Amino acid sequence: MEQNGKYAEYAHSELTHVILQSAFEVHAALGPGLLESAYEACLEHELVARGLEVRRQVELPVKYKGLQLGAGFRIDLLVNELVIIELKAVEKLLPIHDAQVLTYLKLSGKEVGLLLNFNTVSLKQGIKRLALTHSSSSSSSPLSATQRPQR
Repeated sequence: MEQNGKYAEYAHSELTHVILQSAFEVHAALGPGLLESAYEACLEHELVARGLEVRRQVELPVKYKGLQLGAGFRIDLLVNELVIIELKAVEKLLPIHDAQVLTYLKLSGKEVGLLLNFNTVSLKQGIKRLALTHSSSSSSSPLSATQRPQR
């Protein structure tokens, strides 16, 4: 990974950059107004065409006190087993959408998630990068959330 470049300051930054380039390409071709599933299929195709490993609709079980409670959630796209992508086609992103991605990160043990809302005139307005960082100093809260704006 690039260490001194433009994207080196965030975890998996080069990968998220490629994902976002792909998302911009899909949005430029399709525009807003379609169902989430259409954007998901097209983005999967674009990412695979760029040589990335993509899993779609990945089951994410809920673990509670040693129990595994089946597929509680589904990750829209998981790229290179590192970055979670949650796609939306909504009027505007809400705090519950951020919470959804952060929950997926916590349950999966992944560090980085992208929340992409394709129902915008400019996709740039519909992008959020969310991350969970592992904190070794706090025993009561092993994970802390950070939200970073896209540049």
